[in-house]
Amino acid sequence: MTSEEQVAFFKTNGYLIVEDLLSNNEVAQCASEIARLHELAAELEAKHDPAFKHFQREPFAEGADMDGLPVLRKIEETERFSETFKRLPAHPDLVTVLRTLLGNDLLLFRSTLMLKPAFHGSVHALHQDSAYWPIKPPTMITASIALTDSTKENGCLQVIPGSHEWGLLEWGQIWQKQNRDVAESVDLDTSKKISCPLRKGSALLFHSMVVHGSGPNRSSRPRHTALYAYLPSHVRLEVGPHDDQEMTFPVISGFDGKERVTLVSEAASGQTSA
Repeated sequence: MTSEEQVAFFKTNGYLIVEDLLSNNEVAQCASEIARLHELAAELEAKHDPAFKHFQREPFAEGADMDGLPVLRKIEETERFSETFKRLPAHPDLVTVLRTLLGNDLLLFRSTLMLKPAFHGSVHALHQDSAYWPIKPPTMITASIALTDSTKENGCLQVIPGSHEWGLLEWGQIWQKQNRDVAESVDLDTSKKISCPLRKGSALLFHSMVVHGSGPNRSSRPRHTALYAYLPSHVRLEVGPHDDQEMTFPVISGFDGKERVTLVSEAASGQTSA
């Protein structure tokens, strides 16, 4: 697709697939880092290190280990533990597409590894990210980069094209047991829901209002994904009176070369500042 075609497709459907974003060498490096992070998780858990809070065991694996290492569902704030995953959200080919969709100024809102483990990976029920994130207007984009082949069998992402135009809906618990349906709401029209299998190294970009989820992984192959959520320059922080009234984010692109930018809630300052 040309950049104009990418913008038109994303505007209509709320998602975009970018094939072969990473090289085979880059994917292999990520795989090595994920193996190392599992070892680190085991060490932190054994020492009762507070840093283990960034590592979440698969909640329905009942404390299971594989090869002596914890079965993990996800790792948050990966830049704390890995230079590889600190650099990945600024991958130049990815940033080029994001600039086309969001503009030159980009902040990194979230950095996560989603590790849908073999045999144990649970359902990620349909939801909209904006229902859980205190950013307005809800114009964020998440890049889901496949670090292993992502298939229907190991729980690839599913999206409902055009659902970013539905408005904000209410959702419950996102992660569910393997035998639960991806669609939890009886009022949700899932007739247009599609699966988005990806070759390793490819990426799915989706709007924060798009309804999406993923099925269970009962296969023998894990589904490893790097998730990065990006903010454009015109957003503001909208939090409750008892929440932190400012949040600071790394700059991925633009913002006059600043390294980090702080968003202050309207309740605290009367405006959003950078």
